[in-house]
Amino acid sequence: MAVDEAFADLWIWDRVGDRLPWYLAVATNRMPAKYLIARRIPCRLEPSADEEVLWSEHEEATRAFLDLWRAVRSGDVRTSEAPPRDPSLLDLSVALVQRMLRRCRFCRWNCRVDRVDGRKRGTCQLDAVSRVSSYFHHRGEELVFRGVSGSGTVFFTSCCFRCQFCQNGDISRDKDNGTPMSPGQLAAIAWDLRTEGAHNINWVGGEPTIHLHTIIEAIARLARGPPGRMELAHARGTKSDDFIARVRRPELASFEGEFNAPMLWNSNMFMSPETIRLLHPLIDAWLPDFKFGNDGCAILLAKTPWYFETVARNHALLGDWGEDVVIRHLVMPGHVECCTRPVLRWIADHMPGTLVNVMDQYHPDSACDSGSDEYDPRYAAMARRPTDEEIRDAYAAARGLGLRFEDVTFEKSVRRRA
Repeated sequence: MAVDEAFADLWIWDRVGDRLPWYLAVATNRMPAKYLIARRIPCRLEPSADEEVLWSEHEEATRAFLDLWRAVRSGDVRTSEAPPRDPSLLDLSVALVQRMLRRCRFCRWNCRVDRVDGRKRGTCQLDAVSRVSSYFHHRGEELVFRGVSGSGTVFFTSCCFRCQFCQNGDISRDKDNGTPMSPGQLAAIAWDLRTEGAHNINWVGGEPTIHLHTIIEAIARLARGPPGRMELAHARGTKSDDFIARVRRPELASFEGEFNAPMLWNSNMFMSPETIRLLHPLIDAWLPDFKFGNDGCAILLAKTPWYFETVARNHALLGDWGEDVVIRHLVMPGHVECCTRPVLRWIADHMPGTLVNVMDQYHPDSACDSGSDEYDPRYAAMARRPTDEEIRDAYAAARGLGLRFEDVTFEKSVRRRA
């Protein structure tokens, strides 16, 4: 059985396929990824134009994209009937993200440092160089994303949060960890993963938002054809699974002869309004985190102000746009009342029907691990796993609110067919 057929035949789709129809269609090459549609949206691109002019053009081009996307989804138009354009919405997106990099406002911190110049650093401590810690076929994501051949996960370094319990602290706090990647080399990573059978390209970290410029340009390059041999050779230096020995099969990533891969945004969602506008016509599925139920806990545990308003706003946009979404919420010890219940209530009120993964994977790490050199006694209350009672309370809260959480939360322990 072919990879896409085996993926489409998974039992989970009988349960949740109505919530992720676009993603499933792209993953199985029955529909083109959004970036292939964006490649067909013409735009006016004057390099010397004011940024406000470019944003106005982007707004108009996004409306045209949405019209074409709806027509493609309904079967009224095929991408083969709409030739690629130069310049396109993809080119405009690259131009805008490069402007933003000069006064960085990718995330809510709005640092406005010139990351190309690099002499001043913002919260993420990055200049213009993106580093990848590793990439591989991730077998630990939700079944809808890991499928039968894994989620094509790309781990970037650094983050715009300072979570004191971070379980990826080695990459999220070390800006120099990993291998520098150009947009072309990053495109080679995506091509490598997808032609090996990965069901999606999973941009994660650390945090992908702070690498927006490299990701968007890499996506634009994917729309233009396969990477070069030198780019592939450099990228494979960070590969970290046994798929590296397999023969690449471009037919696993093809829609009407073009490279096709669903883009999955796996993020803390602390992004700016401009960032989510740029991502809207490029991302096929979203895996956002909604961790804290109030700003006080976000400041205490992640040193991050403006949390709830920012993350709620961005989640609400995904709901308003009708995007394919699975929300993750991590149950933390002592935070069921202050975080879990408010987050789940917000989802029920603003995004009813959205798939939710109520996660029980918290364990003490970093400053919350009493056995670590990084341990900080101020976080002693977080130096334990959630109790069984706390986890049961979280599940009961989700169930009482009518949230769709059981299929994606329990799928690893319960194998069932509808």
